[in-house]
Amino acid sequence: MDNISENVVWHDHSVSRDNRIEAKGHRPCVLWFTGLSGSGKSTVANAVDHLLHKQGAHTYVLDGDNIRHGLNGDLGFTDKDRVENIRRIGEVSKLFVDAGLIVSTAFISPFKADRELVRKLLGEGEFFEVFVDTPIEVCEQRDPKGLYKKARAGEIRNFTGVDSAYELPESPDIHIKTTEHDIEGCAQLVLDALRKAGVIGA
Repeated sequence: MDNISENVVWHDHSVSRDNRIEAKGHRPCVLWFTGLSGSGKSTVANAVDHLLHKQGAHTYVLDGDNIRHGLNGDLGFTDKDRVENIRRIGEVSKLFVDAGLIVSTAFISPFKADRELVRKLLGEGEFFEVFVDTPIEVCEQRDPKGLYKKARAGEIRNFTGVDSAYELPESPDIHIKTTEHDIEGCAQLVLDALRKAGVIGA
């Protein structure tokens, strides 16, 4: 950012990024789960995390709601706040990758430009856009938090898919259609993609 003080200098560490990667036995990356509210982002991300953990991978899940309880607790849901929300998560994700982890993020992240901004923060092969593709009709039927009902009633403003736009991923790295697979099947699609990309072993 252009407002960084000239007195702030990047500090290099004795344990390098390559040292951390070698110790963990797999490549680090960000699995960026994007989709509408109620699409199943968090559910699939957690299922993937569970499978990776069983294989001995070093992982972490950053969930949208959980992050808004702390780091991003000062942000609302205007377009400006949504952009800042994703910017912060992108920077945090970058730190997790530097630590050698496979980090899954479950955020609506409705704007293409913001998702691409995070991609550009990371190295080649370190960002996987995972589109959890669920029709809005299905999301509304699920409505696990009752948010669509409130949005339709005008009780919630700037709600993605109702009165705020969701920009569909044009060519996601991993495309999951939740109406065609159960949770385990969705998670397996992600692991298959990670194996194919050489992030984890066979």
